[in-house]
Amino acid sequence: MRRAALCLAATLLAAPALGQSVSERLNDYPTEARTDYVFGCMATNGQNREVLRKCACSIDTIASILPYEKYVEAETVLALQQGSGEQLAMYKTAVVSQTMVAELRRAQAEAEMLCF
Repeated sequence: MRRAALCLAATLLAAPALGQSVSERLNDYPTEARTDYVFGCMATNGQNREVLRKCACSIDTIASILPYEKYVEAETVLALQQGSGEQLAMYKTAVVSQTMVAELRRAQAEAEMLCF
């Protein structure tokens, strides 16, 4: 937990260097995207108030680690990886695609440690 908190703090401190204030960095995910994530999370983990709190914490943590643009890119790659065919195969094997998904998975793992 302590390591996770330190990583989160380091990420937040780095945000001004990226040209964004901490407030902008934490609020760059549209409400619709956060809500969609929470609905999916609750569908997987249960439909109660405690799970709602944990899922909201999870997307907030992911948003603090991964800029929205990178989140969308990784989610898009994951969706494309579900398909089949020669044209979609590159999304399964390309280093860039794998890196995008790995960044999202790391953010999700961090959220899991902090929130669940």
